[in-house]
Amino acid sequence: MIFKQKVLKIVAKIPKGKTMTYKQVAIAAGSARAYRAVGNIMNRHNIKGLPCHRVIRSNGSFGRYRFGAKKKAEILKKEIKI
Repeated sequence: MIFKQKVLKIVAKIPKGKTMTYKQVAIAAGSARAYRAVGNIMNRHNIKGLPCHRVIRSNGSFGRYRFGAKKKAEILKKEIKI
């Protein structure tokens, strides 16, 4: 399985209300130093329903999101309250 497929599979399994960092996803996919690649994969995917909003930066900030960081924060806050 190629790295991109591993990343997408890992992100798809992040449960509602939980998050992973780009680095944690990279480590789980087998390449600890590829956290920027994870960010690029999250930025460029077109898979409807993939919970890419659950992937955040190691410092706890939200990072980029296709619909804006504010929207990412709103979605995560709603999921955590459930």
